[in-house]
Amino acid sequence: MTTPVRRRPRVPIRVGLLAALVLAVTAPTVSAAPVRATAPAPACTADTGPYQWELEQYLRLPADGRQSEADCVAIRAFQERNAIVPADGYASLATYRTTLVIEERRTPNKSGTCPRREERLVCVDLARQLLWVQRAGKVVYPAVAVRTGRWGQQTRNGWHEITERRIDDHSELYDNAPMPYAQYFSGGQAFHGVYGDLFNGGGSAGCINLRLPDAELLWNTTALGDPVFIWGRKPAT
Repeated sequence: MTTPVRRRPRVPIRVGLLAALVLAVTAPTVSAAPVRATAPAPACTADTGPYQWELEQYLRLPADGRQSEADCVAIRAFQERNAIVPADGYASLATYRTTLVIEERRTPNKSGTCPRREERLVCVDLARQLLWVQRAGKVVYPAVAVRTGRWGQQTRNGWHEITERRIDDHSELYDNAPMPYAQYFSGGQAFHGVYGDLFNGGGSAGCINLRLPDAELLWNTTALGDPVFIWGRKPAT
């Protein structure tokens, strides 16, 4: 009688597990890409600015009117977010005026000073140095910062009308100065764009200056015959 041969039972092999083991043994080792350390921001060392207290209030910092390192860092971050040059943490006029524009952009006519008209109306508040366009009381061109006439060459108050438009004009009185997107509303006074810093200097020679992109957008918003209403008094700068 032949003794039966006992066979070991077959053990099922999981293909997925086997493949993983093979890959783990044979796959080349890939080293992780080196992580580059972010360079620390340069120290913020700007002095106390003329609008220190206002910026501290706006940014909800301890308001004492004196620059601290934390104030400087917070102001610089605000400048960087709003493309203010230079972004150095100094509480400058340009930085302060930017806060006004942000606050007033949606509802610049809260006081109702600019009259409600059914047609398109350009509103200019000299006290806040803001311009916007509204129709039937609804803002159709948001408030932007402007630079109006300096002392002795003030921008004229009252009702006016856009009487002439020149997209690439130059001043005949002031050294052929460029006046892009010029829209005349009172004699030689006009809305127009400026190259460079809008806040450089104490004011214009009577024109209402805008940043170049703002002047272009105003040009594309308004037309000949549109009424203009200007009021208030430009603050000393």
